Amino acid sequence: MNAFTRTANLVIRAFQHRDLDAIEQLCLTDAEQDANHRSQGTAHQLAQVRQWYGLLKFLSLFPNPLRYYFCTHVAEQAGKVLGMIQISPFNRTHSTWRVDRVATEPGEMTQGVGSQLLRFCLESVWEARTWLLEVDVNDKGSLALYRQNGFQPLAQLTYWAIAPELLRDLAVREPDLPNLLPVSNADAQLLYQLDTVAMPPLVRQVFDRHITDFKTSLFSAVVEGLRQWFNRVEVVSGYVFEPQRKAAIGYFQVQLCRDGSRPHSAQLTVHPAYTWLYPEMLAQMARIAQELPPQTLRLASADYQPEREEYLEQIGATRQEHTLMMSRSVWHKLRELKPSALEGLQLSEVLQGFQPARKPVPGRISMIPPMSPNYLEANGQKGKGAPKSGGAGTPENNGSRSDDSATEA
Repeated sequence: MNAFTRTANLVIRAFQHRDLDAIEQLCLTDAEQDANHRSQGTAHQLAQVRQWYGLLKFLSLFPNPLRYYFCTHVAEQAGKVLGMIQISPFNRTHSTWRVDRVATEPGEMTQGVGSQLLRFCLESVWEARTWLLEVDVNDKGSLALYRQNGFQPLAQLTYWAIAPELLRDLAVREPDLPNLLPVSNADAQLLYQLDTVAMPPLVRQVFDRHITDFKTSLFSAVVEGLRQWFNRVEVVSGYVFEPQRKAAIGYFQVQLCRDGSRPHSAQLTVHPAYTWLYPEMLAQMARIAQELPPQTLRLASADYQPEREEYLEQIGATRQEHTLMMSRSVWHKLRELKPSALEGLQLSEVLQGFQPARKPVPGRISMIPPMSPNYLEANGQKGKGAPKSGGAGTPENNGSRSDDSATEA
C-alpha cells in the first residue's frame, strides 16, 4: 500500500503530513459540490489526524483497530496534489473494502486521475475480494467514474432526519420491549443471525460478515472508549430477544453527541417478520436521546426495507440524502513463478512412494473352480483352451492325465 506508482508522470503514494493542507482543500471543494454528512465529518477527522499524526503512523505498522483510521493515498504530479482517495476495511476478515472518498481538482476527474486512484487501490489491496462504496444519486460525475471502473448498483439508501421536537413526542409513550437486553460478546451469534436474515442474499454476499464482526476485543474496547472520550460522544446499544424462537429480532445502536455540536446517529436492524418493532425501538432511542442536549437524529433505510420508510414518512421524518450503494468484485491474478525442478518431475517419479517395493508372489489358491472333463465334452471344448486349475504338480492335474490316458487306451 505504500509503494509508489507512476503513470504519465503521475505519482500515487501514501499521504504524508505535508499533504494534509492539500487534502483539506480537496475535501472542501468536494463538500461545496456535495454537501452531505460524510463531507462534514471529514473535516473533523482531518483535525484529529493533524493532532495525532505521529501516533497514527506508528499504529499503522501493526494490526490494531486504528491501523486504517485514515488510510489515504494522494495523486501527485510535478509536486502538486491533484487528487486523493480514502479507503477502509468493511469487515473483520478484510475480504470487503470500502471506498470512503475520492476527491480531485476541478476538471481533473475527467482526465483520469480518479480512475488511476481507484485502479491503484484495486490492484494493491490483495486481501480485498469485493469493494463497496456509496455515492449521491445526483452526483453524475462520480457515478460515471465508478461505473467506468466496474462498479455496479447494489441497493439504494435514504438518510432521514428526525427533528428534536419529533423525538420529544416519540419519547412520551412507553415502549413495549419486555425482552430488551444489553449487547455483549456472548450475543454475537444472535446478532449475526439477525443481520443475515435482515438483508437480501446479494447484499449479504457483498458484506461477507461473520460472527467475529459482532465481537469486541479488550484492546478494541479500550480504543473505542478513548475515541468516544475525545469525540465527546456516547454509544448506547441493545437488542430484543424472542424467547420462543431463541433469536434476536431487533437491534439498535445510538451514537449521541454529548455537547450537542453534531447530530445524533443511529443504526437499526429489524427482523423482516417483526416490523411492528419500528415504533417501539424508535421510542426507545428517543427516550435515550432526551438525556442529552436536543439534536437531530439521523437514520438510514434501504430500498429492501419498505416498512421502515413507510413508518418514517408517517411520523414526519425528513428525507435528507438519497445515495446509491455500488459494489465490484476483484480477481487478483496469481504471480507467475520461476521454473523450478518440480516441472521436470514425471508422474511416476512423484508417485514413487505409492509403488510396491518388490514384485508380489502369486498365490497357490486359484479363485476359479476347475472344469471337469465331462463338462468340456458336453460343450465340445475338450482340449481346446481348457483352463488349468492348478499347478504342474497338483493332484488335480495328475488325476486328469491318468483319466485321459485310460480313455485313449
